[in-house]
Amino acid sequence: MTNPDTPGTAPFAPADLDAICATEGDRTLTWRAWNDQANRLASSLRSLGVGSGDRVAVRVHTRIEWLTISLAIAKLDAVLVAVNYRLAPPESVYILRDCKVRAAIVDDTDPAALVDAWTPLGLAAIVSLDVPTEGTHSYAALLEDGDPTHQPAHDLAHLIVYSSGTTGAPKGAPLNNWQNPPDPAVLGEYQRSVSFDLACGGPGNRMLINIPMHHGAGPTFTRVALATGGTVHFQRRFDPTEVLRLIHTHRLTHWIAVPTMLQRLLKIPADIRAGYDISSLRFVMGGAAPFAAELKQEAIDYFGHVLYEIYGATESGMIAGATPEDLRRHPHTSGRPFRHVDIRIVDADHRPVPAGVTGEITVRTPVVIGGYIGRGPLGPDKIDADGYYYTGDVGHLDADGYLFIYDRITDMIIAGGVNIYPAEIEAVIGTHPDIVNVAVIGLPDPDHGEQPYAFVQTIPGAALSADAVLTFCQGKLAKYKWPRGIEFIDEIPTSPIGKNLKRILREQISENAK
Repeated sequence: MTNPDTPGTAPFAPADLDAICATEGDRTLTWRAWNDQANRLASSLRSLGVGSGDRVAVRVHTRIEWLTISLAIAKLDAVLVAVNYRLAPPESVYILRDCKVRAAIVDDTDPAALVDAWTPLGLAAIVSLDVPTEGTHSYAALLEDGDPTHQPAHDLAHLIVYSSGTTGAPKGAPLNNWQNPPDPAVLGEYQRSVSFDLACGGPGNRMLINIPMHHGAGPTFTRVALATGGTVHFQRRFDPTEVLRLIHTHRLTHWIAVPTMLQRLLKIPADIRAGYDISSLRFVMGGAAPFAAELKQEAIDYFGHVLYEIYGATESGMIAGATPEDLRRHPHTSGRPFRHVDIRIVDADHRPVPAGVTGEITVRTPVVIGGYIGRGPLGPDKIDADGYYYTGDVGHLDADGYLFIYDRITDMIIAGGVNIYPAEIEAVIGTHPDIVNVAVIGLPDPDHGEQPYAFVQTIPGAALSADAVLTFCQGKLAKYKWPRGIEFIDEIPTSPIGKNLKRILREQISENAK
């Protein structure tokens, strides 16, 4: 798709540079304007002291400017460090210091707190997209003053993404620093497989992107859409009713979602959903967090047989995927390995186990990272001598190679010697019509070692009791898996991609026990 007359105009640019490549709300961006803006921004950043190899922190929402920022950083041969916009300024200092960031681009409505927190870091520049304040440079001014002279770029910027910190301090993963750099042909086959042989792309596709751009999936599937001849429609803040309106109005064909998004959309009353035409959708993908079979079936009932699932990790890239046909036959599966991916299930002593036996999921992919920023190569606790990365997830492979995932090892509850997987409990309780989210953790128990304890978030105005929740579990969940305690809270803390932050819930329990 690259235009030979304008190499690097924007990666994979079409012949018609005045065609639209992206929209957000009523704003549009053509390929020509994308390249012009990226040239200008790159020029201005260079004048501020950003050069080849420098790391630029990008703390912005899912918005159309992300494309210009990423391409400008690529034109400088610099590296984009994706920073979670939900972090408080002091929290983000850890990432900028850990990654030795040179400059930063933000879209906070009040950047003053960031300027105060980041000034001691000695950054060359802080660029503010929307609200320039003292200590920042105006994004609009940098575009206006920048030199539009063409600068080549072979792709979007190299990325460093930070883990969500679900189990501790975030760690920076450079997504282009691989353990064993693959043969280009192998990499191409792997990438094509990850896109379900371009089912999630293709000419004329119109992809909705409303997942965070500081997680690997957002940039990855944005690139897939553009590289295969489609357009990207950004939604800055997820709103389930607005998603329906966007699909209806723009005849969107693809949506990359996480399970919590699907769950919230499906909580919209059926009579309201019926007012939107979603028949244009050909591809709806869920992943990046536990995806209950019950939720999958609800999604299939509403969207039709267009649901795909993907499983991966920041450190290993995409691992496995399920097509609509896979989910029809095996609703509990997360799919089969993508091409050039090997999955091995191992026991507690790291010995491979046969098909059907549960253990830790280990994987070997073409894109396993070589190590975390500032921490050296991955150690034997994360990758073995054969190159298998230890995901920390529990699951099994069946005889046909389908992968079934139960939970995180660290979340597994052992009650009286029996393994209980919180994700299974959450999947059942989460289908209650009055429940928005549920998180189950294990608490110490003098008789059984541990017992399940549930945090429940209901829809506004719902009057739900603990007894009603347990009654709902009857016939759906073995009684030994029932929560021994239920606590209703206003909001369960989640990561930007919808994973429940159980570490925070455990800390709250510990703090309350003091």
